[in-house]
Amino acid sequence: MKDKENSDIVEHLVAVNRVAKVVKGGRRFGFAAIVVAGDTHGKVGYGTGKAKEVPNAIKKAANEAKKNLFRVNLKEERTVYHDAVGRFGAGRVIVRSAPPGTGVIAGGAMRAIFDSLGIKDVVAKSVGSANPHNVIKATFNAFNNIASPKSVAGRRSKKVSDIIVNTKKA
Repeated sequence: MKDKENSDIVEHLVAVNRVAKVVKGGRRFGFAAIVVAGDTHGKVGYGTGKAKEVPNAIKKAANEAKKNLFRVNLKEERTVYHDAVGRFGAGRVIVRSAPPGTGVIAGGAMRAIFDSLGIKDVVAKSVGSANPHNVIKATFNAFNNIASPKSVAGRRSKKVSDIIVNTKKA
């Protein structure tokens, strides 16, 4: 049952690091991997894994990413509802909604997240740390700061039409 559920999950390897443990007689090498997984329909998660060999580290990270999936509110299944800033450590990211046809304008770790999430139009910029761990966590922090008009209307006890400002009238 779980395999059928995870069959449509896509995984993107973001980074692999070689890490060393210094012991008597030399160094013991291992590998650390970061993987982003998503269903391309609004669910995404990330995971990290360490092992003595690269494939095992990737497998551990992918399993953790699949366990940590969470839903992100998307506008028209193609972009985010509004601009957001996310922070984690020295990493800071700016995620902006974009009109149809813009494409994914983002670099490195953020591109993997948007591809896994199924976002087709977005402009994103990483300011500060280029460390993939910090960039990924800052991007997820930005997703937590994004609210759909439906959730905002519910919090304010208003109608969705009162929340959405129609720019064509103005």
